[in-house]
Amino acid sequence: MKKISISKEELEMMNYNDIAHLVLENRKKKMKTIDLFKEVCNLLELDENKYDDHITDFFSLLSTDKRFIMLDGGYWDLKIKHNKGIEIDEEVLEDDDDDDEDFIEEIPLEDYSDDDDEENDLSDLVIIDEDEDEL
Repeated sequence: MKKISISKEELEMMNYNDIAHLVLENRKKKMKTIDLFKEVCNLLELDENKYDDHITDFFSLLSTDKRFIMLDGGYWDLKIKHNKGIEIDEEVLEDDDDDDEDFIEEIPLEDYSDDDDEENDLSDLVIIDEDEDEL
């Protein structure tokens, strides 16, 4: 690992996740949460009590920071190292478009017509005059 060339004062002004980003960038390999936070604590020269008090906060920071990705086995790495391009086969897409027509069931418009029912529903309608309503 290359030595991180940032002064202690600059490191103290940084968040844990920003320091972890530097560590993973310089290490060029994935690290477990515990080891990564120990490295952050070593760079900041924090004592064991600080480590114990803040390890859960550190895990939360990594979990919510989109620059990091959690891998199998509890390892963390930079997400940019694991982004893989998605190849799209254009022929498959063209074939899929034709299949969509098979799944659409056409229902004749006359099946939705309820004109006769509307007339019957209105036959029960009673109009009340405002004067009659007061009685």
